[in-house]
Amino acid sequence: MASFVIPRPAPVSVPVAGGGLFPVRRIYCVGRNYAEHAREMGNDPDREPPFFFGKPADTLVIGGGDVPYPPQTADLHHEIELVVAIGRDGFGIEPDMALGHVFGYAAGIDLTRRDLQAEAKKMGRPWDMAKGFDHSAPIGEIAPASQIGHPNAGAIGLSVNGEARQKGDLADQIWPVGDTIAYLSRFVALKAGDLIFTGTPAGVAAVQQGDLVEGTIEGVGSVTARLV
Repeated sequence: MASFVIPRPAPVSVPVAGGGLFPVRRIYCVGRNYAEHAREMGNDPDREPPFFFGKPADTLVIGGGDVPYPPQTADLHHEIELVVAIGRDGFGIEPDMALGHVFGYAAGIDLTRRDLQAEAKKMGRPWDMAKGFDHSAPIGEIAPASQIGHPNAGAIGLSVNGEARQKGDLADQIWPVGDTIAYLSRFVALKAGDLIFTGTPAGVAAVQQGDLVEGTIEGVGSVTARLV
């Protein structure tokens, strides 16, 4: 049997509430999935289907770990999101069957180098360095759907140093979870181990070194990150 020619990277996994680890394959993120956030970013939410970008699996920050303030930015923003953990493979999934592919849900934060993103948009370039940088995806425990069901409503919010910044409801999603899974699965084969960050409500804003960022999703869980 052939051996690896360099040390093998450590596998990425997320703790599951009640015990066990969820192995992570890919991370997909939905852009502008809440109407008010789309408007605050200067877009019309009524005129576009969902679109997606990715983050590497090893951008996840587990267990409330510290997040180093990233280089090459002066405008780092927080975005609280419901994260969907896929537990069963599927391609071309029908919307009414989509939730059967979900293992569970978690609270996550999509950190964004907003100044780099704005420059990339202006120049028609990819967002990779604005979204997929090291430590850009803090995440809480995954709550199994077998225990909490499939939340389609409930408060979602984020505070910085105890001050409320983002506040919304899962019911405000333009594309609910089932529709998002079905649409994404037209383009790629979803696999057990995939995560989908499903977009953020309005109120995104900058964070600084030393800030404590805390996000909660009713009926799902929480996520915490300190910028260092």
